[in-house]
Amino acid sequence: MVKSGTRHPFLGRYKVGFMKNGKIVSLDSKVYSNAGYSIDLTPGITERAVFHIDNCYNIPNLRSRGFICLTNTVSNTAFRGFGGPQGMIITENWMHEVATILKMDPVKLRYMNMYREGDTTHFNQPLINCTIRRCWQECLSNSHYWERKKQVDAFNMENRWKKRGISVIPTKFGIAFTVKFMNQAGALVHIYKDGSILLTHGGTEMGQGLHTKMIQVACETLGVPIEKVHISETSTDKVPNTSATAASAGSDLNGMAVLNACRKLNERLAPFKAANLKGTWEEWVNAAYLKRVGLSATGFYKTPDIGYDFTTNSGNPFNYFCYGAACSEVEIDCLTGDHSILRSDIVMDVGDSLNPAIDIGQIEEDLALIRYPVLTTSRPCSTSLF
Repeated sequence: MVKSGTRHPFLGRYKVGFMKNGKIVSLDSKVYSNAGYSIDLTPGITERAVFHIDNCYNIPNLRSRGFICLTNTVSNTAFRGFGGPQGMIITENWMHEVATILKMDPVKLRYMNMYREGDTTHFNQPLINCTIRRCWQECLSNSHYWERKKQVDAFNMENRWKKRGISVIPTKFGIAFTVKFMNQAGALVHIYKDGSILLTHGGTEMGQGLHTKMIQVACETLGVPIEKVHISETSTDKVPNTSATAASAGSDLNGMAVLNACRKLNERLAPFKAANLKGTWEEWVNAAYLKRVGLSATGFYKTPDIGYDFTTNSGNPFNYFCYGAACSEVEIDCLTGDHSILRSDIVMDVGDSLNPAIDIGQIEEDLALIRYPVLTTSRPCSTSLF
């Protein structure tokens, strides 16, 4: 791009300490982000890269430093992952180098060093509901990795100018804005005397299904069919001081704000439901209206127990972590450089999904960016099993 910046290019430098059996014991890394000619969102992006420099691996001794570089190029800005992918890629690069030096299978090396439930990150946040090892094993199983690896090796022996490769990579992504004050959201819910509901929240619908999820939250909380709830497009004259719809926190923040508003309305309607147990939604609402009970409520939510101090390396920068693993097989033409993805298998732990169809679509969209021909996604895991 000549005029418009894109995702930040990063340079990573590192020193890695490891044992002969493959156990990683130390990492000293420096990450350099190319800001371009202006600062834009570079500080936050660099911070997240530093937070994610461990990816999914428990490294007992870790130091990571981030540097922002002013250059004579277009100003780079945020893109999906907000610095996290750059930090992870740097780590996956040296993991492969370590595997090569030890003449060890990278899959086994990665699994050996993965986090377990209760481990602590390099920024001293404990991992709760850490499902990365389960995602990893399911990905290997669903993709038939070991059988296909043999097929890839055979293909490469038989073909001189076309080569194939297959790899499995894990991911751990922190959910929250690392800027504490942004972890808040509001909502406004009106119930009209005919029983219809108008919902407004602080999130922006950009095709990711946020409005659908917010309607679901309202329907389940109020106990009404989805046809009763109508959405109003996001506007600051309804919900002020909104945070950006970003950081993979749109559903979390706004959903809890909607939940808060609907619970207030449930409390106001409770006496009328108790007085007419066999009544309908419309009857309860109309009875409340006749008794001059307010049928409009605002909701507010702020993420609890969050906030990190760089000077003391303490606190929780993230509310929780999202885990996953992916296996991809690619083919490259050694003469032209032409390449294609033959197949990708993805396992993501999305927790207790508000809408599995939307969440699977989000996962598939990531690969759509690179034009995948074949994609399989696993059934989402549920953290309630642990």
